[in-house]
Amino acid sequence: MTDSNNPLLELSAVSRSYPEPAGRIPVLTGIDLSVKPGEWVAVTGPSGSGKTTLLNLIALLDTPDSGSIKLDGREIAGLPEDQAAELRARRLGMVFQLHHLLPQCSALENVLLPTIPAGIDGETAMERAKSLLRRIGLESRMNHFPAQLSGGECQRVAVARALINSPSLLLADEPTGALDLHATDALLELLAGFHRDGMTILMVTHSERAAAAAQRRYVLRNGTLAQS
Repeated sequence: MTDSNNPLLELSAVSRSYPEPAGRIPVLTGIDLSVKPGEWVAVTGPSGSGKTTLLNLIALLDTPDSGSIKLDGREIAGLPEDQAAELRARRLGMVFQLHHLLPQCSALENVLLPTIPAGIDGETAMERAKSLLRRIGLESRMNHFPAQLSGGECQRVAVARALINSPSLLLADEPTGALDLHATDALLELLAGFHRDGMTILMVTHSERAAAAAQRRYVLRNGTLAQS
């Protein structure tokens, strides 16, 4: 069980660079970040500052050149892909700027998809998926396909999909970037509700409106992270 006095997520001296013809280009240099259970932390910064790279490292979609990334005190950087996939399925929820819903699947089916690799019992998964769709206000549209939903509704479905396996940490990459003002406020209120229930959220965003919803804010600039 997670100790609320200890960090859920802890990054220490994390660096990442990418090869270019002229040599390696540093993107992140010595990043330190600690997120406790139940916190909502936002990371802002200009385009190209490395926000998505940071989130990809935490989501085990990329590997740092150096440094440590711990979840619940366990080192996760560099895990073999099978272990990384299992951790992503069971411990991490991810929401992106584009909802990435499967167009051939209904809202309900899209929410249920992550339960398959996680091996969750079908009846339990169905009950939780319907409960989440009620929570996000889309119970009456659970059998609609993404093309029949608005952009804001699709993003809400993506949030439900990210939470279906009861993750320890929700990672959000520009979750309001493709939404209008009304849909942005609706999504932020939805995230705030889950946060009040104890969900830990790490969000990267260029939106001041979105960042203002978080408890703590950091700015990523020139490869380094500073508290705002």
